[in-house]
Amino acid sequence: MIDDIYLNDFQLGPDLAGKRIVVAMSGGVDSSVVAALAARSGAETVGVTLQLYDHGSAVKRAGACCAGQDIRDARAVADKLGIAHYVFDHESRFRETVIDQFADEYVRGRTPIPCVRCNMGVKFTDLFRLARELGADCLATGHYVRRILGEGGPELHRAIDPARDQSYFLFATTNEQLDYLRFPLGGMPKSDVREIAREMGLVVAMKPDSQDICFVPNGDYASVVRKIRPEAEASGDIVDESGKVLGRHKGLIHYTVGQRRGLELGGLADPVYVIRLDPALQQVVVGPKSALAVSAARLGEASWLDAVECRHVLAKVRSLAKPVPARLEGGWLCFDKPEFGVAPGQAAVLYDGDRVLGGGWIEETVGASSCALVVSDEAA
Repeated sequence: MIDDIYLNDFQLGPDLAGKRIVVAMSGGVDSSVVAALAARSGAETVGVTLQLYDHGSAVKRAGACCAGQDIRDARAVADKLGIAHYVFDHESRFRETVIDQFADEYVRGRTPIPCVRCNMGVKFTDLFRLARELGADCLATGHYVRRILGEGGPELHRAIDPARDQSYFLFATTNEQLDYLRFPLGGMPKSDVREIAREMGLVVAMKPDSQDICFVPNGDYASVVRKIRPEAEASGDIVDESGKVLGRHKGLIHYTVGQRRGLELGGLADPVYVIRLDPALQQVVVGPKSALAVSAARLGEASWLDAVECRHVLAKVRSLAKPVPARLEGGWLCFDKPEFGVAPGQAAVLYDGDRVLGGGWIEETVGASSCALVVSDEAA
């Protein structure tokens, strides 16, 4: 399988002899197979692993990454392939730019995506510097996205396998980064990746996939936030849209927009959902499902790979959401039809078909009224 396909996905020309590829190795099967493909291509291959954290059970559990056993697995794969492997300690930077920011976002009543922040900072920015210092012709990763050469240069596209596509988490990739990055796995199904790992005799061939949030043991976000920001568990009122108190909550960190379960409100005729969090008043605001409908969202920290203003696009507002028709006007993303589950702190990623145009962070939303009114008010 390896000899017939996939070896040209590094896009460095027909002859890779004399080329140097740095591979970001997390210790999982995906990045290990990228290293195997790079080594088999004839290029000099160097594996680099960033140690990002090392705390208790998160290190030992299956599906963690960039710590403990994962570093040992990456080194074992590098030894098997006969390539150089380096480990760099970036734990303090990861804590400051990803973990602390994750906790701060929850305190602010937002729904953060630490994986994007990690890609924006530690993984791409720091790895880029290391790869260039090592004299690499490119930096290759195990992300499931495609780098396609278009008329205007390299473009970022969704993976062939929609179930594995990770383009949502890479929306902040810049054109400069895309020029240097390579994603050899974007055009293959996961089954082929594991088959290559088995053919190569890699110890990680059947290793479980990494979890989205690697530093959160057992998916318990609140426990992580509580350790870093103890004040985040301050209780407060649960109120309806008119401000009427319906009950008490046990801390904003336990609630997200769209949540229905766990509100512990009795005596209500109809189901209610969390429609927003108000950290200033320490309130959880609830309402009917219809109150979750959003017509527009204001984006901040936007990063674009191509022009998007007033362009008809497909917008994805959650990692598992289906892209929906929308357009961007004056910093506001306006949906063709009301969209549900749009929460501040999440990312909105825009597409033209399979091509990633970029995206931004959702700063605020407007209920299902007139998007045109929002834009005209902004312009005024």
